Amino acid sequence: MVETPALTLYVDGSCLGNQNVNASTPASWGLVIVTGDSGLGKGSGELHHEEAGSVVTSPETEGFLGAEVGSNNTAELSGFAAALRWLLIEGNDSAAMIRADSTYAGNLASGVWKAKANRELVANVQMLWKEVAALRPLSWSHVKAHRGHRWNERADHLASRHAMGELPEPLTFWKPGQR
Repeated sequence: MVETPALTLYVDGSCLGNQNVNASTPASWGLVIVTGDSGLGKGSGELHHEEAGSVVTSPETEGFLGAEVGSNNTAELSGFAAALRWLLIEGNDSAAMIRADSTYAGNLASGVWKAKANRELVANVQMLWKEVAALRPLSWSHVKAHRGHRWNERADHLASRHAMGELPEPLTFWKPGQR
């Protein structure tokens, strides 16, 4: 039984032209960290931190975790990796819940499913999961995509804007559902 999380981390991925992908296909992840989120409704709690980044596909580049291509799936998995790394750096032992609209990424990251593709990336994300889970109660849950959930939509906004090379709208101006 996982206790009520002190932190909820919303992750999402975005890929421009998610067909015929390769190592140079732009793909990014978004991460939104919330305190006081009940997990119910359209997103409660307060923003604690947010960030976005690119899927790293070059072994020579810092932050490489094994993604061979930029795709929506590698972006979702990279979002989980970013959330898990943040939890390691943040450093306390309070319960954490990662919420994502990708059952693919959530079940692979947590070790429920076995990887058939993206094996090196999945192995590294699972290693991060195990490391974080040894330090604090950790779980993940699914949130439906594009249904107006405040924090999931914000993670999507961060990921899609980053993939397009654009800055996100500041939270004070942003409206859920805005890409």
